[in-house]
Amino acid sequence: MFFLNSVFWFLKISFIFCHLSDPRCFWRIKDTENKLGDKETYCFFPISTKHGYVKNDYFSWNLDKQVTPKTRHLIFSVYLALEEINKNRHILPNISLVVNIECVLGKHNEKIDFIFKSGDLIPNYYCKNERRYLIVLTAPLWAVSSSIGPHLFMSRIPEVSKLYCGHFHLPLSDNEQYPHLYQISPKDTSLPLAMVSLVVHFRWNWIGVIVTNDDHGIQFLSELRGEMQNNIVCLSVAIIIKTGKSLALTELHMNYKQILMSSAKVVIVYGYRDSPIIYAFIVWKSQDLFRIWVSVSQLDMITLLGDFLLYSSTGTFIFSHQKPEISGFKQFIQRVHPSNYSSEFSLAKQWWTYFRCSLPPSNCKKLKNCSIKTVFKWLFMTPLGLAMSDTCYNIYNAIYAVAHSLHGMLLQQVDTWSKNSGKELEFDSWKMFSILKTLQFVNAAGDLVNMNQNLKQDVEFDVFYIMDFQKDYGFKMKIGRFSAHLPSGQQIYMSKEMIEWATDIDQILPSICTMPCRPGLRKSPQEGKDICCFDCKPCPENEISNMTNMDQCVKCPEDQYANDNHTLCLQKVVAILDYRDPLGKALAGFALCFSVLTSVVLVVFLKHRDTPIVKANNQTLSFVLLISLIFCFICSFLYIGHPTMVICILQQTIFAIVFTVATSTILAKTVIVVLAFKITVPGRRMRWLLESGTPKYIIPICTIIQLILCGIWLGTSPPFVDADVQMVHGHIIIVCNKGSVIAFYCVLGYMGSVALASFTVAFLARNLPDTFNEAKLLTFSMLVFCSVWITFIPVYHSTKGKTMVAVEVFCILASSAGLLLCIFAPKCYIILLRPQKNSFYKFRKPHAIDEYIS
Repeated sequence: MFFLNSVFWFLKISFIFCHLSDPRCFWRIKDTENKLGDKETYCFFPISTKHGYVKNDYFSWNLDKQVTPKTRHLIFSVYLALEEINKNRHILPNISLVVNIECVLGKHNEKIDFIFKSGDLIPNYYCKNERRYLIVLTAPLWAVSSSIGPHLFMSRIPEVSKLYCGHFHLPLSDNEQYPHLYQISPKDTSLPLAMVSLVVHFRWNWIGVIVTNDDHGIQFLSELRGEMQNNIVCLSVAIIIKTGKSLALTELHMNYKQILMSSAKVVIVYGYRDSPIIYAFIVWKSQDLFRIWVSVSQLDMITLLGDFLLYSSTGTFIFSHQKPEISGFKQFIQRVHPSNYSSEFSLAKQWWTYFRCSLPPSNCKKLKNCSIKTVFKWLFMTPLGLAMSDTCYNIYNAIYAVAHSLHGMLLQQVDTWSKNSGKELEFDSWKMFSILKTLQFVNAAGDLVNMNQNLKQDVEFDVFYIMDFQKDYGFKMKIGRFSAHLPSGQQIYMSKEMIEWATDIDQILPSICTMPCRPGLRKSPQEGKDICCFDCKPCPENEISNMTNMDQCVKCPEDQYANDNHTLCLQKVVAILDYRDPLGKALAGFALCFSVLTSVVLVVFLKHRDTPIVKANNQTLSFVLLISLIFCFICSFLYIGHPTMVICILQQTIFAIVFTVATSTILAKTVIVVLAFKITVPGRRMRWLLESGTPKYIIPICTIIQLILCGIWLGTSPPFVDADVQMVHGHIIIVCNKGSVIAFYCVLGYMGSVALASFTVAFLARNLPDTFNEAKLLTFSMLVFCSVWITFIPVYHSTKGKTMVAVEVFCILASSAGLLLCIFAPKCYIILLRPQKNSFYKFRKPHAIDEYIS
């Protein structure tokens, strides 16, 4: 049962690496029998040389009892490198590297004292029959290197120090304090960018950070803040854990509450293996603090309590230095330690065991739907492999670096070597150390190793996803990689297939301060808060946002408008008062009907021009009025259809002139009526005005004045065709722009003043007696006329688009129809239906008035 469960979860990881160049999955099992967890042994590896081929004694001490499993793995890496170098004829020919391993559990200060008191490393002395050590490698804890450095300096033994799982430690880079201490592992200069790139990939922008209160942690936090600022990622909470004896349990509980109260679901954890972060997570584990952890490989460990340190039900992301596969590592371990690693099953229990992941069978689209039989067959498709940890790979390269340095010295001293043939050659450790610091070589795995710390090295990282399940098992799977050499935006690659198979990231609420603003909304910063915290506000009118989290909305072009959701710009519809529109058809129909009706009235008046009712009201002026009304009705056609420059000019000028002729004709008719009655009064001397026909000159005079005003208008700022894109939402209104608004209202005001004068005179003459006196008709007609145009002004300015044009056409038709019907309808009624009244004997006052009026 244990094996089947392990196989099932083990295979889940492998399915997702088909698109990665190096798909690997690791099986993580808690070692319940090992009470030390992942505690690592402090080790020293003094290296010396010996003439001829020397086979290192792999069991000079008991591997099983004195070290932890991880330290045993480290020792295997040392022995593998030594065996490859000693058997290689191209490196240090006829010279072998020999190592003396010193490892012990306990405090590193106690071990250092033990080593030197026991005589293993006596400064400045060595026995005649003993080998003199050229260099000492220390791993994996940095504290050992910093403590033993002074002792090694006294003994003239330079040191190649391996930091905690290959992790670069800032204090050890101080050349003044540690002049002869060297770090193989490159500085993690691109690690902050790599972690922020992962956060950006999953569209998170609200995270927490946990670091230690030392130079290493503070510098990382500073660099991380810079990358976060460049990628618009905000810091929800920063926990800085104190180092040394000042760490208190109460302070850890306060830190726990800070993380718990933070809304960030993703927390970046940075530290080294023996840092206080380990203790902090052990304390927090008992309080069930679960987040999505993003950390480094040295914190991927099992605690002394037998738990995974970075346990999370939602998974953990680990960044590890990218390392090639060392061929022959598995066979070497099985050969030198056959009792524990002879079978595939015994290897599968080790944390460094991996298998190459590939796609599942075609009949398994989802791992949970795969049958046990299918999973069991798939397990044995590829053999298991053994991977090196960061520390193992670093110490493997360190031994090769020592060999290449000695080989370089050997080539420089080839003459001396040939003269001392048969004698063991002595190497100068200081000279070797100076060569090593500038060395570059390609290791057995084909990886370029650069030992020059002065050159900035952008380390490439593998991204692993750790999934914990059940009680004692977990899997670590490679899901992506990061390379700082690639262009921005392409530096991190994540396997989409792997994420779909192994993680539940898509089902987890994103770690963000504010939910993203959907298209149609824009971000509005919240006062006093980070840029990641904002409100979502709708886009202003005629602006859109077609992406999430847009800072500003984009204004649509003039010929387009925003849809209701403000997510898309749509093409505006060109709108004009067209003959095809129902409104245009109706207005054109009315204009045509009234034009025909006015023409009919004109024909009737011409046919009955000798009758009293026509003659009594000055038939010439009546004919002029009817003709002007015909043109009034016809000019409304200029407002319907697509306007042009000529039409726009004709619209305003013809409208102004014909209506001026009409109103001035009515004024002349009214003045004639008044004068006709005035001369009948004894003592009046106004007969000459009526006899000379002076009132008839009112029409040309008023018309000439209007023509002058129109000429000034056309000469200064004539009307033109205009496309109004702002008047009506979603429409482009093609209208005739008035040009000079002042000139337009001067023309309209002059026409109104003539009409008002006509109305005033007619109103004063409304009660003058006569059988065919039309003063009352003129008064009522001008009342309708003035009412229509007074109403026109507010209505016209309250409408938009083609409705404005329709209102203007309607007022032209209504005012013209008012004049036609109010003045001529009663007369046509008498002429056509009551002809008996259209006779001279019906006159109430048969005197000379009619003669003057006619």
